[in-house]
Amino acid sequence: MENNYEPVVQAVGLTKMFRDFWHRPKARAVNGIDFEIKPGEVVGLLGPNGSGKSTTVKMLLGLLYPTGGKVTVFGKSPREVETKREIGYLPEESYLYKFLTAEETLNFFGSLFNISAEDRKRRIDQLLDMVGLAHARYRRVGEFSKGMARRIGLAQAMINDPAFLILDEPTSGLDPLGCREVKDLILALKKRGKTVLITSHLLSDVEDICDRVIILYGGKIRAEGALDELLTVSDKTRILTPQLPKEAMEKLLGLLRENLHGEQFNVDHPRRTLEEFFLDVISQARRESVETAGVSGSGGIAEYLVGDKEDKNAVLNSLLQETPVEEKTAAVAAAVPAKSSADEKIASVLETEKTAAVSEAPATARSGDTAENIRRANDKLDSLLGGKSGE
Repeated sequence: MENNYEPVVQAVGLTKMFRDFWHRPKARAVNGIDFEIKPGEVVGLLGPNGSGKSTTVKMLLGLLYPTGGKVTVFGKSPREVETKREIGYLPEESYLYKFLTAEETLNFFGSLFNISAEDRKRRIDQLLDMVGLAHARYRRVGEFSKGMARRIGLAQAMINDPAFLILDEPTSGLDPLGCREVKDLILALKKRGKTVLITSHLLSDVEDICDRVIILYGGKIRAEGALDELLTVSDKTRILTPQLPKEAMEKLLGLLRENLHGEQFNVDHPRRTLEEFFLDVISQARRESVETAGVSGSGGIAEYLVGDKEDKNAVLNSLLQETPVEEKTAAVAAAVPAKSSADEKIASVLETEKTAAVSEAPATARSGDTAENIRRANDKLDSLLGGKSGE
């Protein structure tokens, strides 16, 4: 079956050999791996220390050149500047200028992408609110705890609204609440169509958010696939029901014993994870407005990352293109009841402007010309209404 998508990342025979001072082979960190990352996927790149994860990530970023094979990002070399514009990267350790404030840090990285000053200010406000650091925008990042530095690093990785995010241990140093917020953010970015590659040793986090995983060992891919396929234990069945009456439970146990022919089975009550319990406790404290000097809660996803906001001018132009001038003028006239001589004058002006707009505009007239005619009619309408109110 032919694929109808262009992969965000494609690696074929990707190899990286490190050599010593005399150019002799020293270590084969990545050994001929093949993989793809599809648009809109959240993929976990897993493996023990020294398995080749960091080397693979550096080749995706264009920081290392492959010894063999080929890797492309958005169909191009990851070393090209245009490719890098579409990538956001959060390294395992956040290397920030400690004498800059949180606001200055984001402003600096935003300027590297030639984002206008107005857009930078808007994005900085939204990002600081999103990562819970709006109250610390004027503090130097050198004074931040590891968790706070992690949060500002995450904001820095998204200042350019990247299409492809590479997050190296994104929840490292964060408290459970911060971990949950980061995971929710990643899932929200996925809904928008962003592609995310995560490396992490916290497998529970990977299980919560990833669609697929790639597991490396010794520079080679040892397992790859969707989590549902890899983790489902197909030779066992679990039944989860509401609390059953004693009589019904005894019948069910009897039926199980009869059909399992002496094989062992287990019956217990489900339990929440410690993370779920912790988040419930914190949520309850926030509902009770308990004060804290720590990191404030997330202000939600930054508006520019959500991407649902429509341009008002575009909406107006589309409406003007879709609806004939006669209908629009008639709708305005219908909204003004003609009960006096002033109202009759208004209706006369509307009719005159409608006729002029239809006669002057050719069949291929631009929406901007039509909008100008409607604007002039509205100006005269406002003038007459103002005169009426003053009589």
